[in-house]
Amino acid sequence: MKIGITQLLLSNMSLDEALGLCQEAGYQAIELVFRDGSEPDVNMSESGIKQVGEKCRAAGVEISSVIASYRDRGNMLSPDPAEREKGSKSTVRALEIAGILGAGAILLHPGQLTAEGTYEATWDNLVEALKSLAPVAEKHQVVIGLENVWNKFLLSPKEMRDFIDEVGSEWVGTYLDTANMMAYGFPEHWVRSLGHRITRVHFKDFKRGEHRFVNLLDGDTDWATLMKEFRAIGYDGYVVHEVGGDRAALIDIAERMRKIVAL
Repeated sequence: MKIGITQLLLSNMSLDEALGLCQEAGYQAIELVFRDGSEPDVNMSESGIKQVGEKCRAAGVEISSVIASYRDRGNMLSPDPAEREKGSKSTVRALEIAGILGAGAILLHPGQLTAEGTYEATWDNLVEALKSLAPVAEKHQVVIGLENVWNKFLLSPKEMRDFIDEVGSEWVGTYLDTANMMAYGFPEHWVRSLGHRITRVHFKDFKRGEHRFVNLLDGDTDWATLMKEFRAIGYDGYVVHEVGGDRAALIDIAERMRKIVAL
């Protein structure tokens, strides 16, 4: 497995500074975030996107995945078709950018479940949207990784597995966050249930008794069991952490990740 960091944590750094951190800490990969008015920008030209890729290659840092969204990214779980369409638009752009970079995967946060409508209608709407996006993903050779997030939707590994299977495309899978289910479940259950459907992994840790996210190795995650389960399903891809901190902390987290993947 290759360890990485998401640019979500590095909004105060330029891309060059972020890549410098990766080199210093020993991160092998970075998850790039493209947004309006940020570096890199979601609206940049193809040549600009290629320059971003060249910078990463020159630094010896692989691009594990891409997050991209417009300022008004919509909500793919909304009962409002216009909101869902905005979410699809951002997803298409993320696929385009990842395709240019050869990143192989995007992270999809589909939005928040609302009180309006029904759970079943939300399910059906998102299935329909991802079925329509799957050919776009195939065109760009980029898999869509649907993340398990705190959005009141897809709350069990069985739900996530059944949902992905209903979409029915090898270009749509799960971007597994190892801590986002820990308030009500176990990450090892998710790995066992999802198997080959897992496209990318976020590393986080969580203390159930305090109901809060904590630094890697400081929480309740059974990392030895989790790594055994990842190996059992043949997952050997990127593991990208999503834990905040200053520069010294981010360098220390890289060392913690190396200890985890060696278990």
